Amino acid sequence: MSKVAVLDYGMGNLRSVAKALEHVAPEARVTLAADARAVSAADRVVFPGQGAIKGCMQALVRDDLRDAVLQAARTRPFLGICLGLQALYERSEEGGSTPGLALFPGDVRLFPRTVDSEGVPLKVPHMGWNQVWQQRAHPLWEGIADGARFYFVHSYYADTATAPETAGVTDYGVRFTSAAAYGNIFAVQFHPEKSQRTGLRLLQNFMAWDGQTEKC
Repeated sequence: MSKVAVLDYGMGNLRSVAKALEHVAPEARVTLAADARAVSAADRVVFPGQGAIKGCMQALVRDDLRDAVLQAARTRPFLGICLGLQALYERSEEGGSTPGLALFPGDVRLFPRTVDSEGVPLKVPHMGWNQVWQQRAHPLWEGIADGARFYFVHSYYADTATAPETAGVTDYGVRFTSAAAYGNIFAVQFHPEKSQRTGLRLLQNFMAWDGQTEKC
């Protein structure tokens, strides 16, 4: 039985993520992991999150989870969702240049105030359905069409669309990284647990994934 730890540091829609994982893999044991021991005991780890990056990074230190998260991201199938993607980069503009976990190079920035192709102002946060364009093959894209739509809620974005670890991009005034992958890590800016059938397929692919891919 696969043991899945959904990181619980007091931020994010944790139960929705856990319920979605249980739906796609009813044989798995999904737990909310609030301490390092629970993270270390899991076969795969999910790092969800909504809210401010500064509070996220402070909570990881406060709850002695930071080292356990770094270890999991280096050794087991690891899925970041929303804030769980942004935290993997070097720094974020949010909160006055907040340092991240630096597993990926690059910065997370606030969306600029801009307009769409018809001159209509784009609202911030970026909220709703948008397309994800796959930048390279990956086991988590299996059965998911290029350009498939996923559900987003965020005001900050990974400004790394041309980076080698970028696995998917999305356009919203700027082109940004909406999926990133390296080794046993896959992380997405969108919410698969809110993205209906396509999002559930991505979670199902994660639960079947052995964490083995070519490193970029």
